[in-house]
Amino acid sequence: MKRKKNLLYIGNKLAAKGNTLSTIESLGSNLREEGFAVKTASSQKNKGLRMLAMIKAVFNNRKWADVVLIDTYSTLNFQYAVAVATLCRFYHIPYVPILHGGNLPSRLQKSSKQSNKLFGNALTNVAPSHYLLAAFKEEGYSNLTYIPNTIEIENYPFLFRKNIKPKLLWVRSFSEIYNPMLALYVVEGLLKNGHTNTELCMVGPDKDGSMETCKAYAKQKNLPVTFTGGLAKKEWLQLSKDYDIFMNTTYVDNTPVSVIEAMALGLPVISTHVGGIPYLLTHDETGVLVPPNSVANFVTAIERILQNPEETTAIAIKARKTVEKFDWEEVKKQWITVLQK
Repeated sequence: MKRKKNLLYIGNKLAAKGNTLSTIESLGSNLREEGFAVKTASSQKNKGLRMLAMIKAVFNNRKWADVVLIDTYSTLNFQYAVAVATLCRFYHIPYVPILHGGNLPSRLQKSSKQSNKLFGNALTNVAPSHYLLAAFKEEGYSNLTYIPNTIEIENYPFLFRKNIKPKLLWVRSFSEIYNPMLALYVVEGLLKNGHTNTELCMVGPDKDGSMETCKAYAKQKNLPVTFTGGLAKKEWLQLSKDYDIFMNTTYVDNTPVSVIEAMALGLPVISTHVGGIPYLLTHDETGVLVPPNSVANFVTAIERILQNPEETTAIAIKARKTVEKFDWEEVKKQWITVLQK
């Protein structure tokens, strides 16, 4: 039997520091359970120290690692990937960037030379969405593999919501690019339209001060909003049973796991029509898509869900069937094929 390879996984491993669970933590654990030897870096919260820890991990494991996996984002974290990949090429270690973030297509154009070296010399680039797959193909890259984000479907019991109320759930890190304030404006709009039983729960850690801004606004306007901060996966999955509609308000997006999870749980999803979301949700079939930053369209979509329970149930059922394809038992076959080349 062919030996499972040694994997060094580089990314932001910060769940223990209050951040949301990242791919390095979920995928790394899954690959370890499949028999791969997996080492990870880094859990340093300070960005400079994190970069040093990532570089040190590559150097220390240059003879041990068969493949280096690199979580690759479009913002400052892009430079982590550039530095790690440069070192991998120097030591002739095959590496696989795992593409994250709805803004990566613009990064390809803004940093074309760095991108060409990083992505062009990779063993393959793993795109978790058809959106990023198409964007990279358009820029001329051919060393691409589509492997979707994954969940373990058995951990997500489907709940039929028969008597749907405007009980809204929002799950994301508080960051301006995810536009959390829009969720509060939507609550205001629903209350103004007479939906006095409206309530909103916002789950996630603060990334850039956006949570405090939202809290201040909710207090000023006396809005029925609950802020839980970051929650462990099991906690927010349990919490989801008390809510009927999932909101995704972002300006920029790829294929967020929180949306996949909401679909699995039977929560009808209303999301902005941005980035990779239209590749995940089909309007009026597996979810509802609205223009970004549009309070009126969100309010109208929610009112339509409230008024059409049978149509909403049909959407929720189709959404569940869609994300069953993302179950780890299916997705792991693709990862094993890539990593055992």
